[in-house]
Amino acid sequence: MHFLPFSLRVVPRTLKFKQPAGTSRGVYHERKVWYVVLTSTDPSIRFTGLGECAPLYDLSCDYDEHYEQRLREVCAEVEREQNLDSNRLRHLPSMLFGLQSAFRSAAGSLAGDYRRLYPSDFTKGLRGIPINGLVWMGSFEEMCQRMEEKLEKGFRCVKLKIGAIDFDSELAMIRLLRSRYSEETVELRVDANGGFSPEEAPLRLEALARYGIHSIEQPIRQHQWKEMAHLCATTPLPIALDEELIGVNDFKQKNELLDTIRPQYVVLKPTLHGAFTGAAEWMALARDRGIGYWTTSALESNVGLNAIAQWCAAIDGESQMPQGLGTGQLFVENFDEAPLHIEGDCLWYGSPEQRAFQQEIEAFKEQWKQPEPTMTVHTSGSTGKPQEMEVEKIRMWDSAQMTIQTLGLQEGNTALLCMPLKYIAGQMMLVRSFAAPLQLIPVAPTSHPYAHLHEAPDFAALTPMQVYETLKVPHERSLLRRTLCLIIGGGAISPELEAELRMFPHPVYSTYGMTETLSHIALRRLNGDGASDAYRPLAGVSVSLSDEGTLCIDAPAVCAKRLVTNDLAEILPDGRFRVLGRRDNVVCSGGIKLSIEEMEEKLASLGLHFQLTAVPDERLGEAVTLLYEAEAEQTAALEEACRRLLDRYEVPRHYFRVDALPQTETGKPARAAARQLALRKWRRNKG
Repeated sequence: MHFLPFSLRVVPRTLKFKQPAGTSRGVYHERKVWYVVLTSTDPSIRFTGLGECAPLYDLSCDYDEHYEQRLREVCAEVEREQNLDSNRLRHLPSMLFGLQSAFRSAAGSLAGDYRRLYPSDFTKGLRGIPINGLVWMGSFEEMCQRMEEKLEKGFRCVKLKIGAIDFDSELAMIRLLRSRYSEETVELRVDANGGFSPEEAPLRLEALARYGIHSIEQPIRQHQWKEMAHLCATTPLPIALDEELIGVNDFKQKNELLDTIRPQYVVLKPTLHGAFTGAAEWMALARDRGIGYWTTSALESNVGLNAIAQWCAAIDGESQMPQGLGTGQLFVENFDEAPLHIEGDCLWYGSPEQRAFQQEIEAFKEQWKQPEPTMTVHTSGSTGKPQEMEVEKIRMWDSAQMTIQTLGLQEGNTALLCMPLKYIAGQMMLVRSFAAPLQLIPVAPTSHPYAHLHEAPDFAALTPMQVYETLKVPHERSLLRRTLCLIIGGGAISPELEAELRMFPHPVYSTYGMTETLSHIALRRLNGDGASDAYRPLAGVSVSLSDEGTLCIDAPAVCAKRLVTNDLAEILPDGRFRVLGRRDNVVCSGGIKLSIEEMEEKLASLGLHFQLTAVPDERLGEAVTLLYEAEAEQTAALEEACRRLLDRYEVPRHYFRVDALPQTETGKPARAAARQLALRKWRRNKG
């Protein structure tokens, strides 16, 4: 496996179990794992890969007291050769598993997310992986309690570890469970971990078979091929090989084992059974012989579990067989960044919110493929109720091309999508990803879209509110600064925020546009040598002024007709323009037209959240009104500040404290809603 120039390092870690994990071999309280970190050595290329080597000291064929030293030697060799030869390392399955995972993770990093190793419907959040609940050995009472807990959580397949307490007690528990839950209600699997002797195994299998057991894993110790073959040929319930596969890494020997023993199932554990390549060999050989299989973890942390789950979903995505992948919550200090969630009896990739967003993306993609020439979008609703619009796909495509060419976006660049898809801003990020094409990084809309990112995207589109919140958190701020191209739209950028962005090392732009123009038609550079207070139209776009002084846009590629906006503007000799405010955000007070945006800019130093609006006034026609969020009444202090910061005729006549200022879903001031809220409070005070 060749890759871009890289280095490797090994990070040891000790994991502590939340509760003792009992098997027939003993009880686990903690375990040692080693993380393999792969990083780029080319400063122009950014990627990181993470894998986990998690041998079991009493099982793994490649574990001994010199394991860490040998692992470091293997990593040094792979680094020196700049190549991973999986076949040469097949006798070191846990090490190979960690290295293969790290390389797959690095490939995911280049696509925007190092945690995404095997893209599939699972990683898109479109399907979960059915899993079994795992009940560890313990006392009779403990195991019964744990079983009830699994069933209450929604598991319909439960695996019981047996062999640690006396068999009669275990059988009594199974009998009790079956008296309460039928085979149709709960599928029961048992795992003996080699705890039976060849002599007692037949009678115990007979006893278990009376209770509709789905299968038993490894009833006797491994390396007893003759005895295991006899059991598999005569068993009253299906037998699954697990430990038996450990150390059988040669392809010829794998064939011999399956042909000799002829099990009903094999259990695939990449950490123990040859990493991904070795487990895939076992899977193919089993399939050729009509032998069933499922995949389980081997007590890895969430790093290894995430890799195994994705591999399982990608290579065998249609299987409805419950997998043994419910071990991600075993440890006190786990890898919390793994996006794995258990809901009911399924393992899911991503939170419910993220999966819902992924589903929206897939629905948009499907709609885009349809022959209908238009897509439905919603206006933001900043000046009234949001409206539905039908927009032409061909014009959306042309708009995307304009942005790609203007910003110099290249095929393969990563692009952060964190906008709602019912609005044009979110939809156009998707269309740009089709047109370039770009590698999309989807993050469910949030005020902190960088919170769970570990690599800065090449391109991102954010609202001012998202930028403001992101700058508050050091990790997020660092990633934002490393974003190669950032565009900000959907609302006004305050002078304070603009000042924060002025020293960013990569281009940052304020956008000008609206739903009718299919996102932006002009950009204003906020930092660097090209910083300006004026917008430059994109290629193919021209602007002019109406008789009322509002901006008119001619952009035939994206808008069939000349668009007359409500934005008061000034056009410069070189074709750039400045936005002075909105005509519909003008308060006519005493015959004087006052711009809400200009007044709000003057009040930016108030130190609290506020909006200006207006209510009727018998003398003035309209009276400037200030809405503000605060813990307590601050009218006197606000009035004093307004008199200091505003011209005499701009000072608000009314001050109303509110619990929350009206905003659109995109974080813009909801002007119409603010006016209605002020009107209600004014009437209440008046009456």
